[in-house]
Amino acid sequence: MDLTSSMKSLLLAITQYKNAKSDNNALQIQRQLDVISGMKAVRVFATNQSLPSECLNSLVELVGDPNIKVTLTLKIIGLLTQLASDSETREILHSYNLVTALAAVVHHNSTTPKEQVVLQSLQLLQKTTYNTRVFHCGTNIDELIAFLVKHIQVPEDELTLPCLGLMANLCRHNLSVQAYIKSLNHLKGFYRSLIKFLAHSSLTVVVFALSILSSLTLNEEVGEKLFHAKNIHQTFQLIFNILVNGDGTLTRKYAVDLLVDLLKNPKIADFLQRYEHFKSCLCQVLCLLRGKDSDSAAKILELLVAFCSVNSLRRILCHTIFATSEERTTTTKLKSQIQPSEPIITLIHWSNQPLENLERCSVLALVLLKELFEEIIDSILWTTVEPFMELLFPVILEQLQIQDHTLEDALLKKKYDRIAKALDILLVLCGDDTVKLQIAKVLTARNCISILEYQFAYNRIEVGYRTNVADVELCQIGTDVVLKTLTIMSRVKQLVPNMEASFYKILQDQRLTSALSFALSSENREYVQFALRILFEAAPLPDFPAMMLGESIAANNACKQQNGDHIMKKIPVQQHSANFVTPKCSSAADANRSNIHELIDKLQLGTEMKEQVKDVRLSDVMDVYEQKLSSLASKENRLQDLLEAKALALAQADRLIAQYRYQRAHAEAEARQLASLLMEAERKNEELDGVLKTQLLESDRAKADIEELYHHNCKLQTVADEHESLKITSKNLSQNLDNVERQFKELQIEYKSLGKQCELFKKQVDSLKQQNDRCHAQFAELESQKNEMCIQLQEKDNKLLDLQQRSQAQHEKIKTMEKEKEDMEEAISALQRELSKIELARKELSIKLSSFEVQKSQLEARLQQQEALVQAQQEELSKHSQMIAMIHSLSSSKLPSNTVNLSL
Repeated sequence: MDLTSSMKSLLLAITQYKNAKSDNNALQIQRQLDVISGMKAVRVFATNQSLPSECLNSLVELVGDPNIKVTLTLKIIGLLTQLASDSETREILHSYNLVTALAAVVHHNSTTPKEQVVLQSLQLLQKTTYNTRVFHCGTNIDELIAFLVKHIQVPEDELTLPCLGLMANLCRHNLSVQAYIKSLNHLKGFYRSLIKFLAHSSLTVVVFALSILSSLTLNEEVGEKLFHAKNIHQTFQLIFNILVNGDGTLTRKYAVDLLVDLLKNPKIADFLQRYEHFKSCLCQVLCLLRGKDSDSAAKILELLVAFCSVNSLRRILCHTIFATSEERTTTTKLKSQIQPSEPIITLIHWSNQPLENLERCSVLALVLLKELFEEIIDSILWTTVEPFMELLFPVILEQLQIQDHTLEDALLKKKYDRIAKALDILLVLCGDDTVKLQIAKVLTARNCISILEYQFAYNRIEVGYRTNVADVELCQIGTDVVLKTLTIMSRVKQLVPNMEASFYKILQDQRLTSALSFALSSENREYVQFALRILFEAAPLPDFPAMMLGESIAANNACKQQNGDHIMKKIPVQQHSANFVTPKCSSAADANRSNIHELIDKLQLGTEMKEQVKDVRLSDVMDVYEQKLSSLASKENRLQDLLEAKALALAQADRLIAQYRYQRAHAEAEARQLASLLMEAERKNEELDGVLKTQLLESDRAKADIEELYHHNCKLQTVADEHESLKITSKNLSQNLDNVERQFKELQIEYKSLGKQCELFKKQVDSLKQQNDRCHAQFAELESQKNEMCIQLQEKDNKLLDLQQRSQAQHEKIKTMEKEKEDMEEAISALQRELSKIELARKELSIKLSSFEVQKSQLEARLQQQEALVQAQQEELSKHSQMIAMIHSLSSSKLPSNTVNLSL
C-alpha cells in the first residue's frame, strides 16, 4: 500500500471513530498509524498538499480530544514525534495548533503525571517549541505553565528533564510568558528549586535551569545576584564546561542559545571580554568543529557568529583563530604550512557542505569567514591568512555556480543565500589590493554573467508578482545576489578580461530595472546603497532604461501603497452610503432655489429693458407680464412648500438614520457582549463538563477503591481473629512448656540420684559375682547339675530372643508411626512449627520420663531381689548343709538379674 492510500484510509478511520468511538475503530486508526510510521515519509507532510494537511489536522484534533483512549493518543503522539524530527515538518505542525492540543493532553492528565502519555507529550512539546515563540493567549497554555512550575518544585523524577526543557523554550524571548510566571504565587520557591538544579550531576539539567533563570531574572534583582561580577566568571566556566563536555547535541544547543542570549546584554559581554580563561575556552570550542556532527557544528558556528557581533570579542576570536599562524615565514611553502586541524581549514570545510544538508553550516561558516576577514583585513594578522586563499577561492567559485536549474524553492533559496554570502566574502577580500589581484585571476566574466542570467530567467523580482512570504524572501535574496554581483564586477572590471564590457552591457539591460527598483524602494539601507552606487555608474550610459526604471519604482510604490491600504482601510459600506444621502438631497434643493432666483432676475431685467422701449400698447404688455409674474409667484410658493416638505422629510430621514445607527451600534455592542458571554459560558461549560467527567471518573475509582478496601478489611479482620486465637494457644503452650521444663528439671535431679544408687548397686553386684565365682570353684562337683540348669537357661534364652524380636517389630512400628507423625507436623503452617517443635520436645521428655519411671520400678524390683538374695545367701551361709537348696536359689537368682540387664 502506498502512502496516499494509507492517508486516505487513515482519514476514513478517523471519520468512523468520530462517528462511533468503538474499540474496533480505534484499533483501525492504530493500524493505519503503524503503516504510515513504518513508511518514514516525513518530508511528504512538509508540503502544502491537501491530503497530508487533512491528516495532520485530524490527528491534532484527536490528540486534543480528552475522550479518546490513552493508547490511541500515545500512537498519534509517536507519529507526530517522528514527524517533528524534520525541521520543515516541525514548522508546519505549528500551524495546526499542536502546542495547545498537547497542552490540553497534559492538563487532562495532570492528576496522574506518572502516565506515559504525559511524558511523551512533554517531550514532543519540548521538541516542537524549540526556537519557536508560543502565544501565551492559546488554550491551556496557562495550565501547562502552572503544571511545569509545580512539577519542577517536586522531588526529581522522569518528568523533571522534559519539564525544565519545555519551560526553557517557553520563557526564551517571550515576555508574556515571563510576566505570567512572575505573577504566580511562590515564585521565590520556584527560583530556589532552579538554583538547586545548578548543582545537579546532569549537565543538561544545569543548562535548562540556567536558561530559565537567565530568561526570567536577567534584568532583576535575582539576576543581578546570579550574574554579578563576582559570580559571572563561575557562570562562564559552567557554560563553557557544558558546551565542551555536554551530554549530547541537545545540551550543546541550549548552552549555545544561553550564551547567545547573555551576549545581548552589554554588561555581560564586557564581563566575557575580561574573562581570563576566554581564549582557552575559545580554543576548546573551536576544537568541537572538527567533529562530523553537522547539527552540533551549526550551533558552534552560530555561537562564533554571535561573538563577532561584539567588536571586542570578534577581535579576540580572530587572534585565537590565527594565533597559530603568526610564526610562519613567507619563505616556506604552502603545503608545509597548512595543518588540517587548523580552525580556518575547518571553517573552509564546513562552508563547502552539500546543498541538501538540513543544517545551515555552510551559510554560517561563510558569514563567520566574512566577519573574520573584515576584522583582520587591515591588521598584521592578514599575512597569516593569505596562504589559505588558494584553498578558499575554489570553494567560493563552487558556491557561485548553479548547475541544476530545476531546484525547489527551498533549495533555491538556500543556494541564493550561499551565493550572497560568498559574494560578501569576495567584497571584503577586494579591500586588499593583493587579494583583489588573486580574485581577478580566478574569477571570470562568465561566472558573474551566469549568476545574473539565472536570476533574470528564473527569479522574477517584482513586488506585485510575489504574494507569498517565502516568494518575497526569494525576491529579496535574488536582489541581494544581483546587487552584490554587479558590485564585484564593478571592482574588478579593470582586472578581469571582458569584465568591463559585460558589466556595462548588463547595466543597459532592461531586465536589471526590476532588481534596481526593488532595491531603491526597499526598506533595507544596504540594498539602497548598493543600488545607488550601481545607478551612478549606469545613469551616464546611453541605453540605460531610466524611464523603465522610474515606471518600475512607481509601480512598486503603488503596489506597496495598495497593499497597505488594503490592510488599513476597513470602513463599513453602510457608513459610506449614509454619508452619501444627505449631500445629494441638499444639493438638489439648492439647485431648485438657484433656478427660481435666476428666473426672477431675468424677468426683472426684461421689464427694465421694456420700460425703455416706447410702445403704444405698454399697458397690455404690462398686464400680460403681471399675469405671468403672478403665475410664477404661485409656482414659487408651491415649490417653496414642496421644498419645506422635502426638508422636513429629509430631517425626519436624518433622524431615522441617526436613530437606526444608534440602535444598530447598540445592537452590535449587545451582540458582541452576548457573543462574549456565550463564548465564556461555553468555555465554562466545557471546563465544568471536563471537571464533571473527571469527578465522575474519580468517584467510580473511589467506589472501586472502597470496595477493594472493604474486602481487604474483611480479610484483615479474619487474619486478626486467627492471630488472636494463635496468641491464646501460644500462651497456653508456653505455660505448658514452663510446666514441662520445671518437671524436666525435677526428673533430672531424680535421675542423678538414681544414677548414684545404680553405681552402688553395680559395686554390690561385682562383689556378689566374686562370691559367686568362689562358690563355682567350691562346687565344681555340682557341674552336671549346673549343665542341666544351663539347658534350661538356653530354652529361656530362646524365649527371650523371641520376645526381643517382637519388641524390635514394635519399635519399627513405632518409628513408622513417628515418621508419619513428623510428616503430619511438617504440614502445619509456619506459625505453628515452632510450637510443634516445643511439643515434640515435651513429648520426648515425657517419653524419657516414662522410661525413667520404668527403670526406677525395675531398679526397685532388682533392689528387692538383691535384698532377698542377700538374705538367701545369709541363710545359705548359715545353712551350709543345705547346699543343693542354696545352689538352686543361686541359679534362680541369675534369671531375674539377666532380665534386669536386658531391660536396662
